[in-house]
Amino acid sequence: MKYLIIRAAFALAVVCGAGACTKNYLEINSNPYEVSKDQMKAKDYAIASGLAAMFGTVISTDVNTAQFTDCLLGGTQGGYYADSNNGWTSTISKYNPTDDWTRVFLYSDRVIPQLYGNLSNVEGISDDPLVRAILKIVKVCVLSRVTDTYGPIPYSEIGRTGKIQVAYDPQPKVYAQMFDELDEAIALLDANLERSIIPTTDQVFDGSARKWCRFANSMKLRLALRIVYTDFRSSKGLSPQQIGEQAVAHPVGVMRSNDDNAQLSPRAFGKDGNPLYTACMYNTPAGSLTGGDSHAAADIVCYMNGYRDPRREKYFSRARFTGEDAPEYVGMRRGAAIPALSTVGLLYSGIQFVEERMTPVQWMNAAEVTFLRAEAAGVFGWRMDGSARDLYEQGVRLSFEQWGVAGVEEYLAGQSLPETYVDPNGGQASFPEQLSTLGVAWNDAASKREMQERILIQKWIANFHLGNEAWADFRRTGFPHLIPAQERVVGNNTQGIRNLKLGARRMPYPADEATNNPVNYARAVELLGGPDNMSTRMWWDCNPDVK
Repeated sequence: MKYLIIRAAFALAVVCGAGACTKNYLEINSNPYEVSKDQMKAKDYAIASGLAAMFGTVISTDVNTAQFTDCLLGGTQGGYYADSNNGWTSTISKYNPTDDWTRVFLYSDRVIPQLYGNLSNVEGISDDPLVRAILKIVKVCVLSRVTDTYGPIPYSEIGRTGKIQVAYDPQPKVYAQMFDELDEAIALLDANLERSIIPTTDQVFDGSARKWCRFANSMKLRLALRIVYTDFRSSKGLSPQQIGEQAVAHPVGVMRSNDDNAQLSPRAFGKDGNPLYTACMYNTPAGSLTGGDSHAAADIVCYMNGYRDPRREKYFSRARFTGEDAPEYVGMRRGAAIPALSTVGLLYSGIQFVEERMTPVQWMNAAEVTFLRAEAAGVFGWRMDGSARDLYEQGVRLSFEQWGVAGVEEYLAGQSLPETYVDPNGGQASFPEQLSTLGVAWNDAASKREMQERILIQKWIANFHLGNEAWADFRRTGFPHLIPAQERVVGNNTQGIRNLKLGARRMPYPADEATNNPVNYARAVELLGGPDNMSTRMWWDCNPDVK
């Protein structure tokens, strides 16, 4: 763009030199290579458009893409959403998905190509260090979700267009590069903390360098804890603990207030509004108040019902079953036979969005970051500027504040347990086992494993809608315990999955990679260390307690 501006200015100078320019003094005597106000507006608009397009690749603002990546994949595997369209027979929840369902993160033109194409364009327009820092942070946000879905991915060799028919990087190398890029972004922001970019250019933090810096540090902490069970060393020789402690000790630090929450403003949405809301409401039967393709999962409803959690009214619509013992909130079991949506499915609790189409899309919240600190301090002994108990309770308080509900002190003292799942549709999908023996109240005498479970349960509840993050935590720690898919529905050996309680550990690569990119695909599977299916564990999924 800047080159086009210069060329346009030069063309104007040529015309004036030929005697055709007879306007006022300022125009005649202006520097032909200086960018005018109108040209600056065009440049700012181009930067804003490029950033908006990139922001729309974190959790895609394209409804169809978001449905696959965050409703049908992350939402179900994280225990938040349940598929409720009974026309679907091959789903991720049943571990027999088609390639169209599993390929989206890598092959959709709305994710990697849109990310890289706009990143290259904005880099060509702007030399602003704040803009360049944002580009690096957003890139890590997007590709961390992609690598945590598949394992080894193309990263270092992807070109300007975002085509992925290139060599795959081992996952430790991907993580090393992500930490490097976050550090580069933080260094740029450190040098410009008192500056901001035009608020309308930035639909996440309104141009604030400090908030982007807190977010970058928080991402470092999230990713450092993701790989805590590995022997990883960064390009600077740092361990996960050193990376996490560095993020918290940074002068700007990590998110500590809901004012710091990273979320995409509705002004960045298209005509369909919040993509998750629209995707959940697809194919809603006439007269239904609970939604269409996705409903609330039984897992999270059982935990929150048992804990008498006041956030339920913010998370779920009320169930429509009738009768003396009809539940107020009841979710669908994932990986079970889906009842007819128009007659029975519509009676289960739907997924609530506070402002429906205009609810911001959450990327990360202060409660999550505080629970990350609680786990790091209590379970792994990292220096996190607080005790595990204090950070755990503060995480719950932040979540209650974020969702605008009262009663947090009573909740924190709670001893009740998650309820067992009773399917009101004749008990067809009931699960009688107790999901957890832990209440909400902190236990100073708890083992590290119990401490981790308690923290992860509350982090999971606080992170509602961030299904891919919940799925990553479930694979890393085994918590929270989720209701497994029904064996009689999914079979015993679909996609290599034999232990239904462990569920899916990753998604298979797009089928076209084996033919379109055969050499690099073969190397990727070799790096993966197992078959290209849903049961093979990726590099960081190595917790010895998860088996």
